[in-house]
Amino acid sequence: MLGKKLVTAQKRGETRALFLGLGMVACSMMMYFFVGITIVPSYKRSVWTNESVCQLIKATIREKVHCLYNEGSGDENIFRYPCLEVQVNLTLLGQVVKLYHTEDTVDKNPKCFYIPPNMENYSEVEKLVKTITENFRKHQTFSCYYDPSRKEESVILKRLYPPEGLSFAFVWPSLMLFGGLLIIIMVKISQYISVLSATQYRTGI
Repeated sequence: MLGKKLVTAQKRGETRALFLGLGMVACSMMMYFFVGITIVPSYKRSVWTNESVCQLIKATIREKVHCLYNEGSGDENIFRYPCLEVQVNLTLLGQVVKLYHTEDTVDKNPKCFYIPPNMENYSEVEKLVKTITENFRKHQTFSCYYDPSRKEESVILKRLYPPEGLSFAFVWPSLMLFGGLLIIIMVKISQYISVLSATQYRTGI
């Protein structure tokens, strides 16, 4: 009787572990799919792949003319904020070009260097933009990224999805997939050993 209870408990444990492993594998597949439809296309679309050095030419806040940025289709999502225009010298090519914060900045508002994350408080946004301007004037030489084909003449300060960032995005799905497969393999080995032991026991009898 005790032996049957132990066997039943072992089978339940193996079943739960097997479902856990399968669940981890399924989750990892979903994470791979999510990364594949969100991060990978953005990485491939980015043409600013080569790193160089930029030197500040001019950083100006347009006091009277403000940029309009619309997050959605409704008027309630239209905000006004100070527009920081930054021009730099791309030292590698000796060209004066416009600098943007990231790839998204170029797409969403090509007039301004930076799009504040929260634009509801105008005074805070204005303070933030002024701080960024002062930082540029203090550190006038910095790394930037440009399009080697020069189809896109502008440069960006920061890549949203650099190669190391793309690799890191695949780390968690890969770890979960490896963990799930390891659990499944261990369960299968445990089941094989149990069957083998039972066969040897019966043969011995």
